[in-house]
Amino acid sequence: MRTNAGDRGVAALAARACDECLDKREQHSIRQTSAYLGTALCRALATTTTMVTTMTTTTMMMTSASSLKAPTKRASAHTTKTRGVAVRFSTRRSAPARVCGASSNLRRETRVARSKECSTIARAVREPGTDEEALPDDDFKPSELKFQDIVSLWVTQILQTYGDKESKDNAPVCEGVIDDLVGGPIFLALYPYFRRYGGVFKLAFGPKVFMVLSDPVIVREVLKEKPFSFDKGVLAEILEPIMGQGLIPAPYAVWKNRRRQLVPGFHKAWLDHMVGLFGHCSNELIRNLDKVAAAGEVVDMEERFCSVSLDIIGLAVFNYDFGSVTKESPIIRAVYNCLQEAAHRSTFYVPYWNLPFADVVVPRQREFKENMGIINETLNGLIKKAQQFEGTEDLEELQNRDYSNVKDPSLLRFLVDIRGADVTDAQLRDDLMTMLIAGHETTAAVLTWGLFCLVQQPELMKRIQADIDEVFGDDDRTPTYDDIQKLESVRLCIAEALRLYPEPPILIRRCLEDVTLPKGAGDVEVTLIKGMDIFISVWNLHRSPECWENPDVFDPFRFKRPFTNPGVKDWAGYNPELINGLYPNEIASDYAFIPFGAGARKCIGDQFAMLEATIAMAMVLRRYDFELAKDPANVGMTMGATIHTAEGLPMRVKLRK
Repeated sequence: MRTNAGDRGVAALAARACDECLDKREQHSIRQTSAYLGTALCRALATTTTMVTTMTTTTMMMTSASSLKAPTKRASAHTTKTRGVAVRFSTRRSAPARVCGASSNLRRETRVARSKECSTIARAVREPGTDEEALPDDDFKPSELKFQDIVSLWVTQILQTYGDKESKDNAPVCEGVIDDLVGGPIFLALYPYFRRYGGVFKLAFGPKVFMVLSDPVIVREVLKEKPFSFDKGVLAEILEPIMGQGLIPAPYAVWKNRRRQLVPGFHKAWLDHMVGLFGHCSNELIRNLDKVAAAGEVVDMEERFCSVSLDIIGLAVFNYDFGSVTKESPIIRAVYNCLQEAAHRSTFYVPYWNLPFADVVVPRQREFKENMGIINETLNGLIKKAQQFEGTEDLEELQNRDYSNVKDPSLLRFLVDIRGADVTDAQLRDDLMTMLIAGHETTAAVLTWGLFCLVQQPELMKRIQADIDEVFGDDDRTPTYDDIQKLESVRLCIAEALRLYPEPPILIRRCLEDVTLPKGAGDVEVTLIKGMDIFISVWNLHRSPECWENPDVFDPFRFKRPFTNPGVKDWAGYNPELINGLYPNEIASDYAFIPFGAGARKCIGDQFAMLEATIAMAMVLRRYDFELAKDPANVGMTMGATIHTAEGLPMRVKLRK
């Protein structure tokens, strides 16, 4: 079905389509489902304890698109377990991007006094050790997950689902088929079930179950109150061949050490200096777009945003110029090919890549090995280059240095200095690879979807451009930190794009111990069982009608207005008075908005990303007008490490008058 931009009937039509899909799906019998999974279960028990998990859970991270638009009606959470309800997910090959509806309220809110705003934003770039979650004592060790825990969980779930055993977790059950997860991005398919079953429900695939969490009170319990009762689960297994034991996939013991070493690198003096670097790299993008505008060509803005983000990460983290805005780098091709291989592994039933000589016999595995060789050779060369120069190991001196006079202001240089002789090449390589992938994907995605939403609302676009003009006038200088303090509306656009298109749309965890959850918007007490895999659906959370007014509408100024809902027990609502940085975070929203995660394992590069995205967005909107070169409904969505468009974001670019 084709729709025009701004069509207010899109949400209603999507809701009806979802309801029909849910009601009319063919029912799969218990015997069919059990037989289907029997072979997989035997294979799993004969090889590893997480075989079935690998076949299913990680498809949400990188699979290509399917479509299933979400219903907008409110639905109360089911309070009793339902047995034998077999439902299938839609697996159409292309997921249409959500058309951003026009905001019904574009009048300018009363501006906060400049002095108050500046004092608030001045606290945005936090000093190391502040605004961070407290860590356990040094002798703390999280619970360990053993083979018998997995087997016990599987047996219990089989008896509960297909027998008369009383439910231990007390969650409503939604059964499915493994093929449904392989077909497309699961975050889209989960939304209608969230609206039907509520903020906590169990997705059952024979003996394998996933608890889906979409309630802010419950998310707060998992991410903030009990973060070390969970690990990253199957996510770590998929990312390990690429990121090693970098900060994202690392187990607790490794993560704790990594975090202590990395957090000081994102200190205020360094971030202040990075603002100039962000502007420098964005100027390369501007020069490129000037040529496009002069020629009257159509340009893929997603690709352009991805290129400038890569260049920024290269210089900021490695002191290496990828130059990807003007040319394609071999290492960048290698990185993307490795991510595609990770996507393939996340959706394939049998881990044949672990077989002896697979990287010699199988062509795609040979290519993966070659690409990893290119990446490792480049990173190892940069590490050795940084290690050739002796520097100070004094943290205070490093954090107070004048980076404008430093030959190599990169994060790699800082890490080599502060770690001294204790650092290993493998540790640095894992950290750098993690930052290379995570550092550019999120920024490129939020810029892409932010522009996608803005071009569909011309009046809002004019308002944002007027705010930018008010800050810069006719001056085409690169933005300074003082300018960022004043560009509130641009920062809110970035935040709103992260709300509608969270990166990533699902967080993965695995229970290391039994955890009883608060009720939140439901009225039953659910228990997460040791060994159970968890989907924290950020997509559902950010688009929940229980937490957001008109949740599918792109309205950056919603973050200026408070919102409460007594129906969500123990949720404090959204309070703009609690914003104390560059963006409204999990504190202001009481965990209804978690664009960079939350709790102890929250992304340490959130300030970096917000500064980078604000500068890039402000610079392109200051100079150009954009027109989408295709129907917004046909842009589509796919999954890489983040949400991408299906085939790019083609735009016509014109110099502003």
